[in-house]
Amino acid sequence: MQNTATPTHCPYCALQCGMNLTPAPDGTVEVSERADFPVNRGALCGKGRTAPAVLSSRVRLTSPLVRSEGTLVPATWDEALDRIAGALLRTRGEHGPDAVGVFGGGGLTNEKAYTLGKFARVVLGTSQIDYNGRFCMSSAAAAGTKAFGLDRGLPFPLEDIPKTGCVILVGSNLAETMPPSLRFFNELRENGGTLIVIDPRRTKTAEQADLHLAPRPGTDLALALGLLHLVVAEGRVDEAYVQERTTGWEDARAAAMAHWPEYVERITGVSVPQLREAVRLFCEPENAMVLTARGPEQQSKGTDTVGAWINLCLATGRAGRPLSGYGCLTGQGNGQGGREHGQKADQLPGYRKLDDPAARRHVAEVWGVDPDSLPGPGRSAYELLDALGGDIKSLLLMGSNPVVSAPHAAHIEERIKSLDFLAVCDVVLSETAALADVVLPVTQWAEETGTTTNLEGRVLLRRRAITPPEGVRSDLDVMHELADRLGVEKGFPTDPEEVFEELRRASAGGLADYSGITYRRLAEENGVFWPCPAETDGTEDGEDASLDALGEDSAVNDDPAAEDGRPDAAHPGTPRLFLDRFATPDGRARFAPVSHRPSAEEPDEEYPVLLTTGRVVSQYQSGAQTRRVDELNAAAPGPFVELHPRLAARLGAAEGDPVAVVSRRGRAVAPARITTAIRPDTVFMPFHWPGEGRANTLTNPALDPTSRMPEFKACAVRLETVKA
Repeated sequence: MQNTATPTHCPYCALQCGMNLTPAPDGTVEVSERADFPVNRGALCGKGRTAPAVLSSRVRLTSPLVRSEGTLVPATWDEALDRIAGALLRTRGEHGPDAVGVFGGGGLTNEKAYTLGKFARVVLGTSQIDYNGRFCMSSAAAAGTKAFGLDRGLPFPLEDIPKTGCVILVGSNLAETMPPSLRFFNELRENGGTLIVIDPRRTKTAEQADLHLAPRPGTDLALALGLLHLVVAEGRVDEAYVQERTTGWEDARAAAMAHWPEYVERITGVSVPQLREAVRLFCEPENAMVLTARGPEQQSKGTDTVGAWINLCLATGRAGRPLSGYGCLTGQGNGQGGREHGQKADQLPGYRKLDDPAARRHVAEVWGVDPDSLPGPGRSAYELLDALGGDIKSLLLMGSNPVVSAPHAAHIEERIKSLDFLAVCDVVLSETAALADVVLPVTQWAEETGTTTNLEGRVLLRRRAITPPEGVRSDLDVMHELADRLGVEKGFPTDPEEVFEELRRASAGGLADYSGITYRRLAEENGVFWPCPAETDGTEDGEDASLDALGEDSAVNDDPAAEDGRPDAAHPGTPRLFLDRFATPDGRARFAPVSHRPSAEEPDEEYPVLLTTGRVVSQYQSGAQTRRVDELNAAAPGPFVELHPRLAARLGAAEGDPVAVVSRRGRAVAPARITTAIRPDTVFMPFHWPGEGRANTLTNPALDPTSRMPEFKACAVRLETVKA
């Protein structure tokens, strides 16, 4: 172990903040500021600062576990791998390849996500693969693809935000979910720009806003349509832009005109004067942006909702122009890269479609298989989990904890328990791993090298800083060993750079083209934005472009022959998309002709209150890792129910009293947190905890018809007091 600082990136959210890691003499790892990375400029939230705590052998898994007489006990790697391979072979032989499911995660590196998709389709021959990113930003991806022909979370760097005139931030509490990004919005206001926050709660982010709109959960679509109605009525449409760069305006305009302000006020609870003020703030500056997050996306109409916000950008000429546009604030660490390279049910590497014959031919050639051997599209994430124990008999799961994170979680827990066989690869013994037949301890961020793609579409190099504990292997090792046991001896390398080189070839010519990106470039350039097609072979004069040749500690380019900081004449990458044309066949953006419709489950006499869910600053996703960090647990020790004083008074609940929240799917109990920061008709629960306070016991699995995203953000509940 070398006592030198390694520049790398945080394992948590999609900012992928830069940090330095230094092994300490006592065996711990110290985090220090890395000011050269432009996304966070050295700033880190509490999760990032304490991330090395999960590296401790006291916290993480260090030995394979196998189930024996109902209990997980330590085993050798050969025993564990043999048991997995045998179970998968039996399932395939008895029930066919689609009886084996694969479930991935938005925290896997690009190399792992790519290999997992290849493993499912080439080794297992199954179509039944998806990942937890389906729960995160798939509605925005579907809407962005429809409108622009391409989905990349942000089509511009975060550094553009302070330079625009106005930002509408829809359903994001980034002050808690990605705190280092708040500085860009503070700088926006310091520069004279305005921030509009749309959230049913007055969050820490909403407190920073010039205007806060608090709609009922599930009504963001009506709100966007109401704002577009006013844009038309007040003569604020950029007619020249609409004519030159878009199609479908007439139908979208007609739909918006059916949503007059007073009607929208009745649906959303947002007053007409506030609607008019939002339009004024958005339209008066030369440049403006709309950014959405899980609030409008995690709905059974999430794709249409995001489409309506994109319509607002298009009608006002705010997309595909400098310092303007629509963007999605991707949540998970590699949520962007994770959906680009093959672990989604319908995709092949490079953001290619699995049902596209040309895409199948290209990827099959890289993989050395017959295109006809590749299975077709499979089930989406919730549908896959719902089929466990039925059509799907065995499951290989990597980097996800659906027992806590899936909607209708009690049902999904029962489906997992009904499997013939479950194998889990994870860093810790999550609630899902605790149900497995075999658990494999795998390396994590600081123990391995690999790439991720942040919310800007910036491909990054996360470098190994420490040696993993004895007994821990990488997911790439796992897939290599399983492929070998299942009869595929080649094509599954364990070296991440070798995998990335294959990923480059597989993505070449696709929408998410990484073919011009190398490990050397990522180290020297602090990341490269895709698409980045190759214009050379990546080297000159036989020069070795690998990370090993560059040296682990090199962070700047010292090659006098390099051009513009690049080691060769490769494509510079694409920080800003759509400035000349959109990625549609005719280069024009498409309006979405959408209309408001209710949530899948509206309040009634039996369930009169709306529940919405989200995150808190000191926990992350299902909490499998952050709940093992003492400092984070001290700040956020457990679940709670946030409710308005008027609702608390009707219930007879005081601060800290246990409150039961009951939906048609189950019951959760947590202490009351009484605040005027939430609407009187709404309660909020964070979703990081299992057990009695598990918020996802309550949530509705109703799916968006396009994205297949569940409706986490709105369901009908009732509240009950709990006797001591």
